[in-house]
Amino acid sequence: MLNLSNQRVDEALMTHYSLKTLRTLPEPNSGRRLGRWLIFLLLVVLVTLFLPWRQNISGEGSVTALTPRDRPQTVQNAIAGRIESWKIQEGQFVKKGDTLLVISEIKDEYFDPNLPQRLDEQLGAKQGSLEATNAKISALDGQIQALKTGLQVKLASARNKVRQAAFKVTSDSTDLVAERNNYQISLNRLDRYEKGYKNGLFSLTDLESRRLKVQQDYAKVIAIENKLNVSRQELVNARLDLNTIQADFQEKLAKALSDRSSAVSYRAEADGEISKIQNKISSVDVRRGLYVVRAPQDGYVVRSYKFGIGETIKEGESIATLQPANPAIAVELYVRAMDVPLIQSGRHVRLQFDGWPAIQFSGWPSVAVGTFGGEVAVIDAVSSVNGKYRLLVKPQPRKGDQSWPQQLRVGSGVYGWVMLDDVPIWYEIWRQLNGFPPSLQEEPKESEKKK
Repeated sequence: MLNLSNQRVDEALMTHYSLKTLRTLPEPNSGRRLGRWLIFLLLVVLVTLFLPWRQNISGEGSVTALTPRDRPQTVQNAIAGRIESWKIQEGQFVKKGDTLLVISEIKDEYFDPNLPQRLDEQLGAKQGSLEATNAKISALDGQIQALKTGLQVKLASARNKVRQAAFKVTSDSTDLVAERNNYQISLNRLDRYEKGYKNGLFSLTDLESRRLKVQQDYAKVIAIENKLNVSRQELVNARLDLNTIQADFQEKLAKALSDRSSAVSYRAEADGEISKIQNKISSVDVRRGLYVVRAPQDGYVVRSYKFGIGETIKEGESIATLQPANPAIAVELYVRAMDVPLIQSGRHVRLQFDGWPAIQFSGWPSVAVGTFGGEVAVIDAVSSVNGKYRLLVKPQPRKGDQSWPQQLRVGSGVYGWVMLDDVPIWYEIWRQLNGFPPSLQEEPKESEKKK
């Protein structure tokens, strides 16, 4: 402290403590080693950024059937009725045509146990009425034909009378012309006799004889004129008779045709009634066969919607749900609308089913564990209720993949990834950070769009 001694204690202390500190400090080689590790990690990250990454479109959905006939369906009754007995239990396997339940009739028009016999009797009565109507139509056809034949005979006779009357009128007209000529000649002779009498050539007796001759000729003319008038009247009467015959025939023919039309109309009504009765008979036969509700195909009865005995059911009402046996399993995935244009039929899909543990690397499907392969089979043309588009994926395992589990049930949850093209990891990170959709190397072809 006062520097009274030549030996400096502080220097010794400083030397001692400085060496201890140096001994506790890390050696310069450790820093170099850390730098090398950091550089190595940076190189690894840079190389990793350029590794290929498989772009994909994720979606959720459930297990379903590929064809509509394999999907769960409701069993419905075709007619209304009352449940009499159940023949199955929930969860039971049934074959096509097996009886599910038996119902009884509740409509009063079908209560009669002898309804088919009653309908057969009505059908027989209508058929007898139809036969009688056909016979009446045949008789009317014969009557019409007879009227036409009789008309031809009467018309021929009437026309002959008309022709005879016309000939008689012609003959009487000729006679009248001749008599008028004779009468004119008699007048001319009388005139000459009167002149000769005045001149003394003829006697009074000759003149009076000639005057008598003129009176006789005039009387003949009058007689022939009357005869001609009678002939003309007979011609008019003959023509009237001809028209009367035609009018009478038209009246009788119109009445016969009217009766025939009424019979034909009744026959048509009878045919319609017969068809209705036959239809009723067929409907009754079919309806009685619907009292037993049968399974439409092989499957399992999942759930019944009606219970107990004596409950009434409406026609077309759902009775139970049937899951067809051995369905063609498929998966329906729902994806966003912005991703649909990038998906085509035939794209590979990786699937993770609920209940099956899996480790999935969406970008590296080859290293995924517990996932199953599929292929896009159908892309809906319109969106679903949730605004997303549905994809139907069918099994399509690739080399090294496992087949879909046999224990899959319709309705199980599924998470899937539709695999697209390979891109570098740095591009995928950049796309995810910017919220861009996946990209394709080329636009899908028209044929692929239409699938």
